[in-house]
Amino acid sequence: MKAKDLLSIADLTGEDIRLIIAEAIDIKAQGWSSLLDRKVLGLIFEKPSLRTRVSFEIAMRQLGGQCIYLSPTEVGMGQRESVPDVARVLSRFVDVIAARTFSHATLESLATYADVPVINALSDAEHPCQALADLLTIYEKKGRLDGLTIAYIGDGNNVASSLLLAASLTGMCFRIASPDGYTLNEKTLSLARDYAAGSGAEIVTLKEPETAVVGADIVYTDVWTSMGQEAEFAIRREALADYQITGELLALASEDAIFMHPLPAHHGEEVAEGIVDSPQSVVFDQAENRMHLQKALLASILGGLDIPLAVYR
Repeated sequence: MKAKDLLSIADLTGEDIRLIIAEAIDIKAQGWSSLLDRKVLGLIFEKPSLRTRVSFEIAMRQLGGQCIYLSPTEVGMGQRESVPDVARVLSRFVDVIAARTFSHATLESLATYADVPVINALSDAEHPCQALADLLTIYEKKGRLDGLTIAYIGDGNNVASSLLLAASLTGMCFRIASPDGYTLNEKTLSLARDYAAGSGAEIVTLKEPETAVVGADIVYTDVWTSMGQEAEFAIRREALADYQITGELLALASEDAIFMHPLPAHHGEEVAEGIVDSPQSVVFDQAENRMHLQKALLASILGGLDIPLAVYR
């Protein structure tokens, strides 16, 4: 029987998240190893990628394993070949699959039919690896997670959903400011509120960016138009025009607040020119930490490390 998959932050507990962050810190200090010698990661992507592809490939190689990348034109999931067949074939060759898909349903189908673990490397519903790397970065910068306040400004997208769930599991206050039509879905909000009741986290949904940012420890944003939404660009840009992270908005946060963005950033759109390169920005630390967090995740799945993550029991 295969280990369970990581399709959502909801597959984890707060303790799981803390343990994997601790392991990522240790692995980051250790560098290269042979822990996953003779193990193979299959990357199957429907979307192009810089950070996700490179961070997973280098993570696997630094652990002594191998990686194979399968582009959309090579596989054509659901067109050239059915998703169940792709899952069953890949299961004969690789030890774990990381999939980057347009639809979360495609990811769930892969997981259903694969005999090896499947990791969500991004779907339209969530981006759990990004959220976990974000919390690793926050922990490195702040020395703790519980009691901190994240102010997320903009579209309540897949990144916002995973970050909300991770924050609510670990006792962080999560404020999100979004215009009508771009708020988080109610199912995710309801689940996060359940988690928050047990962790002591606080969840606040707002329309005003200024209210969300006041006194925050972390100010976070993402692109207004994701891949697959290009036809909505003009509508989205108009709807979200008042949700840009500017120096004036950032100044309302805590004096030692950090700025975060999962990249790619559209300078002058969701974030004003110069903010990504400002002293408060930890954007490129976030990008690097994708690799270290994913090393810990892969090691816990394939390397037999003593990390009692509930998702892999």
